Amino acid sequence: MNEKVILFTAGLAFIITVVLSPIFIPFLRRLKFGQSIREEGPKSHQKKSGTPTMGGLMILLSLSITTFVMSDLFFERTAQTYLLLFVTIGYGLLGFVDDFIKVVMKRNLGLTSKQKLAGQLFIALVFYFFFQHYSISTVVSIPGTNVSIDLGAAYILLIIFMLVGGSNAVNFTDGLDGLLAGTAAIAFGAYAVLAWNQGQYDIAIFSVAVVGAVLGFLVFNAHPAKVFMGDTGSLALGGAIVTVAILTKLEILLVIIGGVFVIETLSVIIQVISFKTTGKRVFRMSPLHHHYELIGWSEWRVVVTFWAVGLLFAILGIYIEVWV
Repeated sequence: MNEKVILFTAGLAFIITVVLSPIFIPFLRRLKFGQSIREEGPKSHQKKSGTPTMGGLMILLSLSITTFVMSDLFFERTAQTYLLLFVTIGYGLLGFVDDFIKVVMKRNLGLTSKQKLAGQLFIALVFYFFFQHYSISTVVSIPGTNVSIDLGAAYILLIIFMLVGGSNAVNFTDGLDGLLAGTAAIAFGAYAVLAWNQGQYDIAIFSVAVVGAVLGFLVFNAHPAKVFMGDTGSLALGGAIVTVAILTKLEILLVIIGGVFVIETLSVIIQVISFKTTGKRVFRMSPLHHHYELIGWSEWRVVVTFWAVGLLFAILGIYIEVWV
């Protein structure tokens, strides 16, 4: 394995997405799979109503094809490859059902919170069932230290917490044109470097395939977006990044590498707790990216700033794991 394989993987996934998009976008538009914009959201977003959504299908198709092609060409397909694809496609299908209810059945909130949680838990439990058969360690290491804790049977609780919480955190971040595509590419890029450094080339290839797929999607999702990934894409990417973190045994490091996702989630939690306990809002709107919009930042400025913050978190995560 060498750097040329990595570049070829990213390039293949990028090209597949770019080629698929001009086909999928008009198709989604003809099916009237247009995004419904929440009335309580920023008023400037109302003009985005009707923009085709479910574009995450292109990302899923691209990364799946690329992963299978590259595994056939350059390395033996492993159980980890199948676990990664299972969780990614599983969460993607859950998101697809949510999107379908929103845009076709015209129920703006999609699946109820209980229905979505049940789907997330089911996928997490199936993942753990197969995960434990491959004798993967239940030891969790604290980044930057020599401290490690063997959770034993309790490791399943960490997996459930990470998959449910992580997929929702990434979903919260998908609120502005190009925001999630860019931050996801950065986070998966960081884990690709770390997986490669561990010699886990199957995970590295998968991660790079995701990077190429979302960057190809970004061509059409950058402001002003011609297509949204919807929950089809955001839940899939959330499940995928968590699974990569688990399989590389860098679970806790995800808090740093996925720092933008963590901050977005914390902003929602803080806002809810503050409003329910004091009747006051800490932010003008949550998740946090909407707060910056409402204080006068342009959408593009918010997105680029969050990309930059995500890049700093990714560099910090790599530094802690490789050099500290």
